This record gives sequence, structure tokens and C-alpha cells, in this order.
Amino acid sequence: MKQLSFSIRVAAALLACLIAQHALAQGIAVPIGGALKYDNDAVWSRLVQLAGGKGARYAVFATAAANPEKSAGSIVDALNKYGALAEHIPVAPNLKTPDYRAAVNDAELIAKVRASTGIYFAGGAQERITRALYQADGKPTPMLEAIWEVFNRGGVVAGSSAGAAIMSTTMIRDAPDKLAVLKFGARKGKEIDRGLGFVGPDVFVDQHFLKRGRYGRALPVMLQTGYKLGIGVEENTAAIIRGDDMEVVGAKGGVLIADLTDATTDSKQKDFNLRNARLTYLDHGDRYNFKTRTTTPSAAKLKGTRLDPNDKTYSPYFSADEFYPNALGDNVLLSLMTNFIDNKQKEVIGLVFSPPGNKDAKPDLGFEFRFRKGGDSLGYFTSVLGSEDYTVANIYLDISPVQMSRPLYRATQPGRSGAN
Repeated sequence: MKQLSFSIRVAAALLACLIAQHALAQGIAVPIGGALKYDNDAVWSRLVQLAGGKGARYAVFATAAANPEKSAGSIVDALNKYGALAEHIPVAPNLKTPDYRAAVNDAELIAKVRASTGIYFAGGAQERITRALYQADGKPTPMLEAIWEVFNRGGVVAGSSAGAAIMSTTMIRDAPDKLAVLKFGARKGKEIDRGLGFVGPDVFVDQHFLKRGRYGRALPVMLQTGYKLGIGVEENTAAIIRGDDMEVVGAKGGVLIADLTDATTDSKQKDFNLRNARLTYLDHGDRYNFKTRTTTPSAAKLKGTRLDPNDKTYSPYFSADEFYPNALGDNVLLSLMTNFIDNKQKEVIGLVFSPPGNKDAKPDLGFEFRFRKGGDSLGYFTSVLGSEDYTVANIYLDISPVQMSRPLYRATQPGRSGAN
């Protein structure tokens, strides 16, 4: 019996060791919102640290770039500056040699990738990445299989801009017009396509997000493709994702989380509509858990001001009633959410509509964006970092189609016409 008991204890210890090794080997996905500055110490140093610290081996893919050699050279220099041993892996449609279709099968290049602890995808056109790394029949190339090997043994797969777009299983392929996606949806092989999926099947990723107001395209795509969770990563900012946990690292910017778990849509309404989408904004040092949907502000925020609209002691700083005539404008969503959580308003409205002279099939179709505070809306504020920094959790959004008037306005002076 003693021998049996000892065997059971040994087996249990071995199983615990295997489980611990698996936990440690969990891959780390790092979508970066684009425009990553080479002096962003927080992001570059963290990329090296996550891949093993000084001497971490990075394989750099400038596959998406218009000028792969130039792009890769800058990234290799940046990673090496922070202690990595980075090398360009020449797999790119815009390289004359080697031909990318041969490079993805090159045993020497594949061996270099397998020996890496980190992978970095440069920005550019994301369809170049998927074109190069998937075979014509849709199966992964040997090069993509090697990248997955690095990730599955606990390595880092990071990417900026286009390199962030490929992180989800469905990616935005080419959808520059946000209002067009709201009006007409997204077509597979056109506006959306297959990504590489390093963040797993349940989280959608978009980039240049707040700067370019891209939640206007992300929400329709998420609803259309069945995603309940999505993240939009701002420029010069990284989202470090390990399993269900995400940490935001970077300069002024952040990550927007869109949660459609409780969202509904009226199927009888032919135009896009959405009710009860839940939005959360995080910036440097904040964390989020995708499984529990919980936000953990940075230590600086927790020491700062807590903003609870449902608390009787809530004393917001802003009092002016805000209205946003272009809800998808550059940086408008960030301004809106940070003002709203610190404002007496219980609702705030924005509009989205076509400019005068628009020639699409639905020129008079616009959308009302109605933002609401709920029972779980919460904010945190600090100024100790040298700027006004907010965390904003659980702002609710309803989007409704509206008929715009033509002309939109009329002049008060005779002889002057209004907008068409």
C-alpha cells in the first residue's frame, strides 16, 4: 500500500508539473495599434522581456510592407536596441527575391523561425500576410506552421497595424469607409477576410482604432460574423494578451473593448441597428479579463479619483451638455467617453451621416449613436502621470438608423444656399 501511495504521489506530482509547464508555455499575442514610435520604451522593452529578455531571438516579417527591407531594418534596429537578437525573414510579395512562394518553404528560413522566441509582423497591407502564409487551398504553409510552433511553446507573436489585424480569425481586409460598412455591411474577400488567429477564435481585433474612429466598422463586422468580444488598439499602444488576460502598454492612447454579449438587434429593421453594446476604455497599465469581463485599473488610477455615477457622492467635473455631430471623427470616441464618465449627463448623442453630394445608394441614411450610463458604469481618473488619464468601464451604446434631411441646413442670408 505504501508503494502504491508513493506511486500515486509521484504521478500526481508529474501531472502537476506538466500542467504548470503548459501554463508557462501559453503563447503571448501582442497586437499593436500602428504608428509605433521607436522611442516607445514601454512597448519595445516589454516585447523583448516577454520573449525571454536580453538575447531574445526575434524573427521579423515585413510581409505586409510596401518596402519590406526598409521596414524590417527599422524594426530589427529597434528590437536590438532593447537587447534582442532580431533578424529579417524575407517573406514578402513586394520583395523581388526571394520569391515569397519559395521562401515559405525554405528549410533554412523555417529553421531560423523555429529557433526564435518572438515573431514580429510589420505594418502595411494585411492581405499580403495572409496571401503569403496560406497556401492556395487555404492550408497553412510550412512557414506559418513554424510560427505557430513558436507561439504554442510560449513564444511571442506581435504585430503593428496590419500585423495587429491578422491576430483574429476574421480580419478587416480593406474597409477604409466606416460609414459604408454601417450602411452596406462587409463582404468576405473584400472588406473582411480570414486572419491568422493568434488571439483565439473569440476576440476580434482592429487597429488605428480611436484615432480613426474605427468602432463604426468594427461593431457591424462583429455583429455580422458572430463575435461577442472585440478590441480596438490605439496607435503607439500594445495589448499584451495571454489567454483570457490582457494588459495595456504604451503611450497616451489605449484599447477599447466592445462587448456584445447582451447586445440585441431588430431583425425587422433592414438597416444596421444595435442596442446595448457595452464599451470599456483602458490605457497604460490597465488590465482586463475576457472570461470574467472584469477591468482592473492601474495602481495610479486606483489611488486616484473613482467616478461612480450610481453613487450618491458622485460629483462630476464637467457640466456642459455635449453633442457630437460626427461620432466617427478622429479621436471623438475617446473624448466622448472620458468626458461622459465625468459629466452629469446620463445620455449623450452623436450622429453619423454622409457629407453633401454623397453618391452612394443610400445618401440620406444616417445613424444615431446614443451613449448611456448603466448600473455598472464606472470610471477612474488620475493626473499624477502628467496628463489627464481615465479608465472608463461599461458605457452602453445604441445605434439606430435615421433619415437625414436634405438640405441639412439653410443659410440665414438671402442668396446663400444650404448644404445639399
